[in-house]
Amino acid sequence: MLPVVLYVVGGVLLLGAVLAAITGLFAMLLPQLIVGGLLLVVGLAIERWRYKPLQDDRPDPRWIDTGERFVDPETGALVAVYHDPADGGRHYVKAKVGRAA
Repeated sequence: MLPVVLYVVGGVLLLGAVLAAITGLFAMLLPQLIVGGLLLVVGLAIERWRYKPLQDDRPDPRWIDTGERFVDPETGALVAVYHDPADGGRHYVKAKVGRAA
């Protein structure tokens, strides 16, 4: 819910920047509106791309279980780490408690 609200706030700031540029009203606030709106929108987009949610199912068979386990601080779930040797990617899956994921 919070990311949606922040996207709306960023959009409103950018819309305010466009209106300030067109009308000339509050032109002194134009840089702050642009920078603030862009920081919110771009920052949220990067956060969504970089921090993917945990998955419930094991990734496809080419992914190798690294044996790494940790507790996700946000959800409290035990997480298993998988590695793709082809491209070096990592995949985070909710681990099954009591046995290997």
